[in-house]
Amino acid sequence: MKIQNLLRTRALPLLFGAAGLGLLLSSSGVQAHHAFAAEFDAKQPIDLKGTITKAKWVNPHSWLYFDVTGPDGKVTNWGVEFGAPNSLANKGLSKSDLKVGQPVHIQGFRSKNGEALGYSVYVTLADGRTFQTGGAQDAPVPGAAQ
Repeated sequence: MKIQNLLRTRALPLLFGAAGLGLLLSSSGVQAHHAFAAEFDAKQPIDLKGTITKAKWVNPHSWLYFDVTGPDGKVTNWGVEFGAPNSLANKGLSKSDLKVGQPVHIQGFRSKNGEALGYSVYVTLADGRTFQTGGAQDAPVPGAAQ
């Protein structure tokens, strides 16, 4: 009887510890983050000027959409990924800074799928303020030697 009680008292904390460790390890997959290189092409820098059409302030990544008029007069709506809202706010950028109809200048990199999508590293607003918008550790800096 004493051995059974000893096993129970030692087994219970071990059981809870193993269950907690299992939850911790399984949740790391949920919080895993894709790398820049998985979706974007460091060999295709973008330097675009356009007019803001929509800003989505959402986790884990915010998005900015803007119309770019090409040399042929054709308008293309681009979407660029920004960092998380909290990260942007810590850098001084808020959703209210991204007003529909305002001009915007984006520097970053195009998506690998060839669509009008990209990863924004810097945004320059109509008033001249520039903010770093991307924070992926493996993202290159626009204009830097690749």
